[in-house]
Amino acid sequence: MKAKDMREKSTEDLAELEKSITREAFQSRFKNFTARLDDTSSLKKSRRDVARVKTILAERKNIGEATPSKSALSAQAAPKAAKPAKAAKPAKAAAKTTSQASKTAAKKTAKTKASEATK
Repeated sequence: MKAKDMREKSTEDLAELEKSITREAFQSRFKNFTARLDDTSSLKKSRRDVARVKTILAERKNIGEATPSKSALSAQAAPKAAKPAKAAKPAKAAAKTTSQASKTAAKKTAKTKASEATK
């Protein structure tokens, strides 16, 4: 069924149509699994029909929600607060750099002790 034809139907009719198409799609998938489905393109068609119906229902739902006009938005809009400055590095990151420095120092002292022991 074409979207143009679906848009002419009422919301209740579309909800009922969605249920029936979904039911038919399930039966078609089941028949396809048991190798009793002659026209496998019906799977794709029914899936797309369900998507069309859901799209039209969603559009109708969104139209029902009132959207404020631009002038109402500008009157209600409050000035944005400035973003806070970035916080200092957490202690964990500082400890990580300190531990790296201590590891490097430990390696140097180990090398010097090893070189002294060989002399």
